[in-house]
Amino acid sequence: MNLVAKYYFLTKGVGRDRENLASFEAALRDAGISHYNLVTVSSIIPPNCTKITREQGVAMLKQGEIVFLVLARNSTDEDHRLVAASIGLAIPSNRDEVGYLSEHHSFGETDEMAGDYCEDLAASMLATTLGIPFDINAAWNEKEQVFKASGRIIKTMNVTQSAVGDKGVWTSVVAAAVFIIDANSVSAT
Repeated sequence: MNLVAKYYFLTKGVGRDRENLASFEAALRDAGISHYNLVTVSSIIPPNCTKITREQGVAMLKQGEIVFLVLARNSTDEDHRLVAASIGLAIPSNRDEVGYLSEHHSFGETDEMAGDYCEDLAASMLATTLGIPFDINAAWNEKEQVFKASGRIIKTMNVTQSAVGDKGVWTSVVAAAVFIIDANSVSAT
């Protein structure tokens, strides 16, 4: 059986609790994905997979369903420690080609810093597979211009959640790209 996602949505959340696992659960709840059996997968957006809103995606899922996603997560119980979780996306202009997702988990980075890094990572991975020449040491804004000027990468973006920890309380952050397997896209081999 082939499972190919037809849709995906982006989400993020933060949770706090005296227990690390409970803070992770609270972050998943904040992201709207705590009622599913989550299975993490690697970094490919299938050809012709359409981005939808979180609300549309959650409405298509059933509680307890096995759901595939790319997940970034981080946590801390240290006072004033900044944690971030980010998912970067790179979408090719040819919808028949795969797109790329990257995940990044960091300490001490703001939403913007973690998001830019993760978006750069996804775009660089896609550019490499498409054979787009670029300077790996260039700043993200320079590479972004090269990628988009090539006409082969149409869009990049990220979803990032950061939070500052409190002493003695676990703070967890998550960011995710959640895939929707449409019944019509499942085929037996």
